[in-house]
Amino acid sequence: MNDSSWGAPAGSGSRGPDQGPVPAGPAYDRHLAAQTRPMPIVPDVPAGGFQDGHGRGAAHPSGPLFREETPHEHPQEPMHSPAPPPPPAPRKKKTAGRDLGAAIGVGVGLGTVVFASLFIWKPAFVGVIVVAVVVGLWELTSRLQERKAIKAPLVPLAVGGAAMVVAGYVRGAEGAWVAMALTALAVLVWRMTEPPGGYLKDVTAGVFAAFYVPFLATFVALLLTAEDGPQRVLTFLLLTVVSDTGAYAIGWRFGKHKLAPRISPGKTREGLVGGVTFAMAAGALCMEFLIDDGIWWQGLIIGLAVAASATLGDLGESMIKRDLGIKDMGTLLPGHGGIMDRLDSLLPTAPVVWLLLALFVGTA
Repeated sequence: MNDSSWGAPAGSGSRGPDQGPVPAGPAYDRHLAAQTRPMPIVPDVPAGGFQDGHGRGAAHPSGPLFREETPHEHPQEPMHSPAPPPPPAPRKKKTAGRDLGAAIGVGVGLGTVVFASLFIWKPAFVGVIVVAVVVGLWELTSRLQERKAIKAPLVPLAVGGAAMVVAGYVRGAEGAWVAMALTALAVLVWRMTEPPGGYLKDVTAGVFAAFYVPFLATFVALLLTAEDGPQRVLTFLLLTVVSDTGAYAIGWRFGKHKLAPRISPGKTREGLVGGVTFAMAAGALCMEFLIDDGIWWQGLIIGLAVAASATLGDLGESMIKRDLGIKDMGTLLPGHGGIMDRLDSLLPTAPVVWLLLALFVGTA
């Protein structure tokens, strides 16, 4: 049977003017045609879609085409709207890294003690130096034993360190050198009371600690022996603090280029420039208004030297702490760490300031 004959009207005897008569057969008997339900005409869909009689696009017929076809047999894919872009991550606020409130409070407290002892009674300030030295030696030897199993003897170091500072104040540089030599000898003898294993590293660390902490601190006592000793010590402290503060402030705000990333990642070249600038300005003011017979340009030189020595001292202790695998030498000072974390830039700066002041204005 030719499929093209489907859809002719019931009872029709012809196919149309162009198609000829309908062939005879039982399927087209008139009495059966009345019982036959006509099939719907399904037009061919052109490539461009359905069109009406005027050539315009017509809507696609909706609903099922056959009775067996239901809409749920060919569900449409759900339309997913694109996910909204994630909100931009909040910009991380730059922080100082320490409890600044506690650090400022401790700094003010220490400054009060130093200022009061310095200008009320000189020997009281010598006592402050001795306490700082003994506590610093305790922190250093404790960290060496904890992290490296190095037993630098604390007793001869503490006694010899205190004697060093007092001898420097009473007998000058000669007395400090003699006390240093006797302290090193005491370390060698004291360590002999224990088994020989590790003797060399223990006494080496002990002699290093004696030089690093009490001997360098003795130059602060030497500064104090001059007639204007309190002003000289105050100049030394102010320049060191101003250098550290200027380097920290400028580096925190503008620092981009690392100064020594393997040693101290937080230090930047911009911070060093800030420290040098602040220290030179403070040095000129101190030499002009605090030091007898001082000249402002001498303060520029001293300020530059202080910034360099303070930075090297800070880097030197950072090397020690990195070798030990610690962040701070102690926890005695909230917001600062330990005593040694405050002495790191002061200790190497003391002999530098003492030497330059001796050259510029003498030691008397």
